[in-house]
Amino acid sequence: MSAEDTIFALSSGQPPAAIAVLRVSGDRARDVLCNLTGSVPDERRASLVQVRDPDSDDLLDMALALWFPGPHTATGEDLAELHCHGGRAVVRAIESVLSKQTGLRKAEPGEFTRRAFANGRMDLAEAEGLSDLLFAETEIQRRSAMQMAGGSLSRQVEEWQKMLLALSAQVEAELDFSDEDDVVPAQLEKIRQSTGTLATTIGDILKRPRTEKLREGIRVVLGGPPNSGKSTLLNALVDREAAIVSDIAGTTRDVIEVPVALGGIPFLFVDTAGLRDEAGEEIEQIGIERAHKQFDQADVILWLGEEGQGPDSMALIELAARKDHPEHRKKSSGVLALSPITGEGMNDLVDLLIEKAADLLPADQQLSVNERQAGHLAAVHDHVSDIGTESDFLIIAENLRLARQELDALTGRASTEHMLDSLFGNFCIGK
Repeated sequence: MSAEDTIFALSSGQPPAAIAVLRVSGDRARDVLCNLTGSVPDERRASLVQVRDPDSDDLLDMALALWFPGPHTATGEDLAELHCHGGRAVVRAIESVLSKQTGLRKAEPGEFTRRAFANGRMDLAEAEGLSDLLFAETEIQRRSAMQMAGGSLSRQVEEWQKMLLALSAQVEAELDFSDEDDVVPAQLEKIRQSTGTLATTIGDILKRPRTEKLREGIRVVLGGPPNSGKSTLLNALVDREAAIVSDIAGTTRDVIEVPVALGGIPFLFVDTAGLRDEAGEEIEQIGIERAHKQFDQADVILWLGEEGQGPDSMALIELAARKDHPEHRKKSSGVLALSPITGEGMNDLVDLLIEKAADLLPADQQLSVNERQAGHLAAVHDHVSDIGTESDFLIIAENLRLARQELDALTGRASTEHMLDSLFGNFCIGK
């Protein structure tokens, strides 16, 4: 695989569909388009063409052809597209002919986007936003991903880079030319004020929830002893029979995870094995051990057992979840009593979960970062914070250089191949 290869792939959804978009990117895109259609349409104008096999002259389809000369394209390279009928046989036939073209190969997952990154059409933060957009299933996920893919973080980083470069220029002037009359000496206090303001701004961003939580969803773990109503509550929350409900103790043996959106917010509900001191068999004991591990990973724990017997966690919410049951035991005042069977109290529980989620998810339209980006911003924060107590211009200059270097790594100007492989490998083939 070479970055100089011309690549092709289906860039629309899997057939059958009304329309299928086949995209070709690279130096041979124009030749390939001409080989299959007999001509090249005007730039950026759709033209109706016959798509033929260059070897047999068999008609494959009537399609729209588009030609986009680089570098002002999605990938920064010459780009051609065929918008054909979306039947499986049509797509297979055209892909088969494309694969036989000299110097053309099928794209790897994420290769189109990776080329856009390599050719400066987007930076790494924007590419990560696009990845999140492809996985978005709720409106809040879509809005957050669009903000990142649209370059909100990238523009902010660019402003920080300009400021740090200006400060670095002042410091270098002080170091190199402080004895010359035409150079204004760097003012240490102003440098400290500027870097202090940047440290505060970045510190505020680092305190915000990470964007991974938007993709993964709020992890809500249901816990309690056998027959405490966990599976019944899970089914009511996700509005389907996701877990087996039975009066037999130990029915739930393993962890059951069910993603669902409530109020437009992504949640991952986790049903666990019933907890008891003496497990009936080895399999049930393994289930109980896994349940304890789930408590450690939970954002919210819904405890359906005896009051005060749940895990020692700030994430725990006591529930009296069998209000309709003859053996229902009341809990303290303020503990939510509900019945998944009758629906009583369920709306209150959903409202409570949405309220909890508001503290765990990035605020709408507020700039937030993922763990990778946060790591680089934390390093920038440390470097600019150190300047606040430093008087040696050599050390200040080095801290400014290291801060700029971390910002470069954040946007991908200084990234390792291993990290890029991991990111773009998560994209679909046509992206």
